[in-house]
Amino acid sequence: MDQITRRALLFDFYGSLLTPKQQEIYDLYFQQDLSLGEIAQLQEVSRQAVFDLLKRTEEALNSYENKLGLVQKHCECKEIIGQLKEELLRLEEKVSADNFNDIRELFEKLENYW
Repeated sequence: MDQITRRALLFDFYGSLLTPKQQEIYDLYFQQDLSLGEIAQLQEVSRQAVFDLLKRTEEALNSYENKLGLVQKHCECKEIIGQLKEELLRLEEKVSADNFNDIRELFEKLENYW
């Protein structure tokens, strides 16, 4: 998984555990693509203060992931769902239409859940 995707997932899963200031600055930098200088000017703080806050925020997000592993579990579940989908497509020809529709509905519920 690339770094951009990982950061987005970490923020999606653990962003609510951050302080409002951390959430705001993380959003401005990584999601709205503002520079450190632009954020510093908006927040009326130094560029170094923004950099330090971003560093601490990333450390916090990584710490939450190390302890809880929700992003890893999410990715593993997505992988399993992908494998199930492949198997489902292979089984489609071998299973009766009624049974297959029941299986497909269950799979779609699972896929929509994740």
